[in-house]
Amino acid sequence: MVPTSSGALWSPPLIAPMLAVPGPLPVPDSDWAFETKWDGVRCILSTAGDGSVRLTSRAGNDITVTYPELQALGSELRGRGVVLDGELVVLDGSGRSDFGRLQSRMGVVNARRASRLALDCPAHFMIFDVLYVDGHDLLGTSYRERREALSVLGPAGTHWSTPAYVQGHGTQVWDVVVREGLEGVVAKRLSSLYTPGTRSAHWRKTKRVETLDVVIGGWTQRRGAAPGVPGAVLVGVAGPAGLRYAGSVGSGMSEREQSELTAYFSVIGRATSPFVDPVDVTGPHWVEPRLVAEVTATEWTRAGRLRHPVWQRLRPDLTRLD
Repeated sequence: MVPTSSGALWSPPLIAPMLAVPGPLPVPDSDWAFETKWDGVRCILSTAGDGSVRLTSRAGNDITVTYPELQALGSELRGRGVVLDGELVVLDGSGRSDFGRLQSRMGVVNARRASRLALDCPAHFMIFDVLYVDGHDLLGTSYRERREALSVLGPAGTHWSTPAYVQGHGTQVWDVVVREGLEGVVAKRLSSLYTPGTRSAHWRKTKRVETLDVVIGGWTQRRGAAPGVPGAVLVGVAGPAGLRYAGSVGSGMSEREQSELTAYFSVIGRATSPFVDPVDVTGPHWVEPRLVAEVTATEWTRAGRLRHPVWQRLRPDLTRLD
């Protein structure tokens, strides 16, 4: 355990995680470190060195009971007052993070149920920063120094690990991320200090996205707009049995594009859904599946829906209005 100067047990402070700004990979990149961006939930893990741990979410909520499998990390760190920053994920059989499976773990506050889920769908803590070691504040040290301290600390176990970073060579790291189907890259300036609760330009996140063409089969009304103006479109992709529902897309659509779609929808409306599977939205309006749109998304969910879809444009070259 880590005593203070008064002899009392050191109490780890509550720390809001430092955040990255979205943007392209930095160029030149020799002064930057590159990490894999994991698709999970941010977590600050702290221990006073007495064998127990406390898990805190990005919003500052205590989520310790939700992930009992991480209690064993407290035993590994017994005698050391430590605060770690990382990402909670659930890994699939290929070692990729699966956010859909992680969602089944989130928000569980019943200890017995959390223990069952820990066996069926275990979480893994990807540790990428250390903020205190033996009770000593490392916030004012550089990223490079903190990673060296984390390497010496060396936490590694069944449910936690410390993925390496790469100095420079951002393009090569990005190529690996794309090839392996990972979420993206986080670039961190080697000299960056840890500034809790801030979104710093010294940390930059670049997400991998997929671009695809989808068929519009319906829409939902834009809140507060005149009747007939879409707030989102319901899209699908071709499947063996017909048009398969792939999700609702509203983000990224301009007022001009909404006006253009309003005119189209007034002509190609229909009474029934063109999708072969159920559509889980409230108040849908259906249209003939003739319009094709280009969207981007981070991945497909296990339910076959687009994750974080963003509208790019209508594809008039692929649209059939005859």
